Amino acid sequence: MLKKNEIAVVGAAETTRLGVIPDMSNIQLHADCALNAMADAGLKPSDIDGIACAGESPTNMAHYLGLTPKWVDGTAVGGCSFMIHVRHAAAAISAGLCTTVLITHGESGKSQIGLNRAPPSRQSLMGQFEMPYGVYGPPSMFTVPVLRMMKETGLTEEHLATVATIQREWSSQNPRAMMKDLCSVDDVLNSRMIAWPFRLFMCCLVTDGGGALILTSADRAKDMPQKPVYIMGTGESVETPMISQMADFTRSRAFRVAGPTAFAAAGIKHADVDHLMIYDAFAHLPIYGLEDLGFVGRGEAGPFIMERNTAPGGKLPMNTNGGGLSYTHTGMYGMFALQESVRQMRGTAPAQVKGAKISVCHGVGGMFAASGTIVFTNEA
Repeated sequence: MLKKNEIAVVGAAETTRLGVIPDMSNIQLHADCALNAMADAGLKPSDIDGIACAGESPTNMAHYLGLTPKWVDGTAVGGCSFMIHVRHAAAAISAGLCTTVLITHGESGKSQIGLNRAPPSRQSLMGQFEMPYGVYGPPSMFTVPVLRMMKETGLTEEHLATVATIQREWSSQNPRAMMKDLCSVDDVLNSRMIAWPFRLFMCCLVTDGGGALILTSADRAKDMPQKPVYIMGTGESVETPMISQMADFTRSRAFRVAGPTAFAAAGIKHADVDHLMIYDAFAHLPIYGLEDLGFVGRGEAGPFIMERNTAPGGKLPMNTNGGGLSYTHTGMYGMFALQESVRQMRGTAPAQVKGAKISVCHGVGGMFAASGTIVFTNEA
């Protein structure tokens, strides 16, 4: 069993540019952030003996980077794939299957240059049982559980709008954020309707970019140039590829397995968490995350956010880079959430949480199809 703080992140970097990058293909974005992460860790390609990625096959990436790995992971379950890669890589290093793992993400989500993302086929479960009824694409799919959440728990449009406004407060402090101008609840509610109740500012950005992480043992990390960020606990799960088949539209089974598993492995309580990243492709996801991970009770996440508990100066700083709503969102956002957790634990984040020692990073894949949770610390 993986021991707490046995594995550390020693390299972390995003692509040199974020936003619209029409002169780089999907695989070039992977390579750009991979080389940046190696430079951050003071390592060469020959030092890497494990690789994991989603959006490109690890075979392609190993060849493109000139690697011959001993360990490979191509888990692809959507935007939280990278949280799960961290979990698998930590276990592999602990088991002696490899010593140093590179995890890459690159996605030409905006420019669509060499993007490896096929639409669901008519023969798939989604193609047979959801698409014929007009439910297609995240904006319309995610409205299904949100409307039930609003009916059963009292979640309001104002609650959803407040998620976006507070994350814009965070992004206004981040020079690399795509959206930096502050916005009010009224601004969000008056933005263009996409699919009720989602307005434009409640929906994620569509950008190009990527990020990479390098993991190794805590013993080896002591000799690396960057301050190690240790992995305290991890969790993962999946539920259903079809949002219409969720067991409960107001809760995510995958969230409620991945999160508690990571907390138990880390041996922490909710009060121990100094910093929180919850994947926010749309404004409702932080609300589900806060409730399903147990930070607040059922129906309490909306008011908790409106009371500014997750805002700058609040008791639980959340999505401090601005999130997928305001920082960047290439299609699979999980890597960017991981990058911000690492920055916060290194003490180098643009909107640094003073004295933060424990960061929880929680992701979703697909439409509540999968989940991964990582607990980081900067204390050995």
